[in-house]
Amino acid sequence: MRDGLTRERESGAQDGDAQTFLERHQAKLVLVSSTAAGIEYPVDCERLILGRGPGVDLAFDDPDMSRQHARIDCTDHGPCIRDLGSTNGLFVNESAVQAAELQNGDRIQLGGLTFQLIIETRQESPEVYELTLED
Repeated sequence: MRDGLTRERESGAQDGDAQTFLERHQAKLVLVSSTAAGIEYPVDCERLILGRGPGVDLAFDDPDMSRQHARIDCTDHGPCIRDLGSTNGLFVNESAVQAAELQNGDRIQLGGLTFQLIIETRQESPEVYELTLED
């Protein structure tokens, strides 16, 4: 799409790319609008479909949201979001998009709900050494 607003990643994602990202990062959507603001939804799988449902991974009771509104795909470079033909569109940082690469802090609007994406680098476990004392 060439609307000047859509950010698109180079194609060529391979199997395992999502796993690499998910091993290194923890991502979540935080609801920032409505009376339920503050609720967190983990983005912890290769593909996540959002909408009113049925047949979605995250269902929301929002009449302005389509049944299958948007899809988040994880790649080695991070999550991407794509509109699935919704009635009211998809907005990232207040810009209408068909698809976009997502970054930490991005605000995503689906129907009447707004979410903020939080991506944190997972802390690597420190190496543990077992020492034996000689008598």
